[in-house]
Amino acid sequence: MLQIKDIKLTQFKNYNCRNFEFTRRIVCICGNNGTGKTSLLDAIHYLCFTKSYFIRSDSNSAHQGQNGFRIEGKFFLNGKEEKALCILREPGKKEFSVNGDTYEKFSQHIGHYPCVIIAPDDAQLITGGSEERRKFLDALLSQLDAEYLKSLITYNKILQQRNALLRSFAESGINDFSVMDILDKQLIEPGSFIFNARKKFLTRFFPMVIRLYLEIAQQPEEIQFLFESELLNGSFGELLKNSRQKDCRAQRSTCGIHKDDLEIFLGKLLFRNIASQGQRKSLLFALKLAEMEILKKEKGFTPLLLLDDVFEKLDESRIANLLQYVCINNEGQVFITDTNRERMEQHLKSMATTYQLIEL
Repeated sequence: MLQIKDIKLTQFKNYNCRNFEFTRRIVCICGNNGTGKTSLLDAIHYLCFTKSYFIRSDSNSAHQGQNGFRIEGKFFLNGKEEKALCILREPGKKEFSVNGDTYEKFSQHIGHYPCVIIAPDDAQLITGGSEERRKFLDALLSQLDAEYLKSLITYNKILQQRNALLRSFAESGINDFSVMDILDKQLIEPGSFIFNARKKFLTRFFPMVIRLYLEIAQQPEEIQFLFESELLNGSFGELLKNSRQKDCRAQRSTCGIHKDDLEIFLGKLLFRNIASQGQRKSLLFALKLAEMEILKKEKGFTPLLLLDDVFEKLDESRIANLLQYVCINNEGQVFITDTNRERMEQHLKSMATTYQLIEL
């Protein structure tokens, strides 16, 4: 079992110095916008992923006027107490440790405290471009498989080098394909590994998402998923070779697993084009809850679940169905933020479950 028992924040976002103790499995965090609800969830995310869910630059997570921050959390993992510590001493100098052991590479921590987060901007997972869906898939598979994360880091590093080479071709007017041959060879192994891992994983993931969507929506709808990848139509090596002239004109790599996508259909039409707001939210929840089920099965315990202001513009029946799943059917620790305390308490009391309320 995984639980976080307390967290100490120093110079982090809204908080100059604040401690929180979590005494229940279900933790509700209520308050007006701007009071620090999302910041508290993001601090938990930092301890699980070594980075923010909402902000790319660590320096932007520091309290106003400060150059660094400190986040310390006490976890219980399978009956053992652990202390996770994240420190940003100054921009570009971040440290992360568990029980005093500092990681040489932050990637070594990914998956140690599995965590699923649902936030308002996650709607881009449904309505946005392919990059959003790849990021979701990569984040999930990286928590499951260290080899996948290693291959992804390697692939992205080589891809950057290949794109830089293509730009240099345009600037110099000289195309040295001998260097391109080396980079393509280096790109094929991690790229093929990632493609095969995605393809295998999605065969069991898609049916799970459809089942959860129908449970949340509580009405029959025809949902279909399609995995799109150029590697379905040929070997990666041949694709890279055949795309060289196109790549030179575009000054970037135009084929590869960095172009993969998950297409979603409602009936025979694209889901994002015709789905209602309620349907989109239901599908988002289904994707994230399927992520949680997969992590639980593979890790042997339930991941932390962070729900950030997800009930806005959602009808009462869908709120009730979602809370039933995450609070009653799910045995893991859940953190829920909401601006409407009365709504939250009304739903939780109707389920006769115990919870902790933190007001900000």
